[in-house]
Amino acid sequence: MLRGMSGSEARRRARLHGTTVGRVRDDVLAYTAGDDLRLDVELVEYDCLGTAAHVTMLAAARTRPPLLGRREARRVVRELGQMAVEARRGRFALRPEDQDCHLAIERILTERLGDTGRRIHLGRSRNDQVATALRLHTRDHLLGAVQEAAALAEALLDFAGRHLRVPMAGRTHLQPAMPSSVGLWAAAWAEDLADDAVLMLNVADLADQCPLGSAASYGVPLPIDRALTARLLGFSRPTHTVLYANHTRGKVEAAALHACAQTMVTLSRMAEDLILFSMPEFGYFVLPAGFCTGSSIMPQKRNPDVLELVRSRAARVAADAAVTLEILRAAPSGYNRDLQDTKEPYLRGIGTTRATLRILEPFVRGLNVRPERLAAGFLPEVFAADRAIELASSGLPFRDAYQKVRGELDHLTREDPAAAIARKRHLGAPAGLDLALLRGRAAAAARMAGESRARHRRAFTRLLGRPWPPGH
Repeated sequence: MLRGMSGSEARRRARLHGTTVGRVRDDVLAYTAGDDLRLDVELVEYDCLGTAAHVTMLAAARTRPPLLGRREARRVVRELGQMAVEARRGRFALRPEDQDCHLAIERILTERLGDTGRRIHLGRSRNDQVATALRLHTRDHLLGAVQEAAALAEALLDFAGRHLRVPMAGRTHLQPAMPSSVGLWAAAWAEDLADDAVLMLNVADLADQCPLGSAASYGVPLPIDRALTARLLGFSRPTHTVLYANHTRGKVEAAALHACAQTMVTLSRMAEDLILFSMPEFGYFVLPAGFCTGSSIMPQKRNPDVLELVRSRAARVAADAAVTLEILRAAPSGYNRDLQDTKEPYLRGIGTTRATLRILEPFVRGLNVRPERLAAGFLPEVFAADRAIELASSGLPFRDAYQKVRGELDHLTREDPAAAIARKRHLGAPAGLDLALLRGRAAAAARMAGESRARHRRAFTRLLGRPWPPGH
């Protein structure tokens, strides 16, 4: 008897259920399908594209008899385009017996087109099918994240430009350190994001290899054209060895998650700064009211909930990356079912990263500065290092100057913060910031991502014979 069930209920649930790929018990079907019915809704569009490329390739193969008739292929592609539209509009339904979106698509094609729908799977496996859908998803969403990271970097650089020379005490170990500026603070996070965008672009390039046609990791005895399906889907190239094509399942997702985790670390650290520097004890920044919640009991509260959740969600994305690698760690060659469990952390992690980038752009644009509170943070000790450098520049050995200032800390006087940061004119210092350079780096990443996405969409439009995505 199944635990927690009556005998009749257990027998009912344990009945054999016929599926496209075998006969299994209902409880086994539920266990092995896991959350795929929920998760796969996000992959339907990409699987339709992969299937359209596959059937187009089958129809182009020079065999007698043909693997699939050209007219049949056109009918399949037309139906796939319609299904992809339905998925985008939230109208694509999965049934428990489908197990996943791949079998659901085949089922629907068979219902609409009869035996033609039963012919489309020739020359491929669900292994290369899902790997292709995930590659398309990874490539698309990482490039989208690059554009969103660039937009946030642009918001930070606009903020830096508005407050370029506003003095702000620089800190190490959270203690007052040296004279700095709001411009430097904001520009640093923008540069951080520009590098994160490059990392995501690199992983998008890694994902830009088509595994379709590798089947169950060992190829098929058919004259399939893997280079053609790669071109049809806008991939820059196919993967080469069919076994490696499936080895990358989970590995590409892990690489994407690690790039996302790096980005989320940037956002989390910036969020922590904003939480600290908006506390009444600092009062440097004023957070935009529309992004802060109140309290059910304390009327005065404006809580930085968004920023606090950025911190926790950065931890979750890092955990998603770690668990994905851990699932892969002991997997032998070829496909293994535990790879299915890399799907949820991947979809969650990349979705969380993009949502965080999008919410923080308007947040930064609504941020305000309180120059008088920033100026109050310039205690005399903030100028200690500058004083030691001044003495050393006059000829005193630096270590002697260091010890002299260290012995006279109680006698240090407060200087003009604006004058102090104006003296730091070298590359990247508070008075040597090149915001145009940083804008160019962020814009270049966004441009590369945008051009790639436009190229992919043109390929999809040619493949489906309709503008893709809908409305473009």
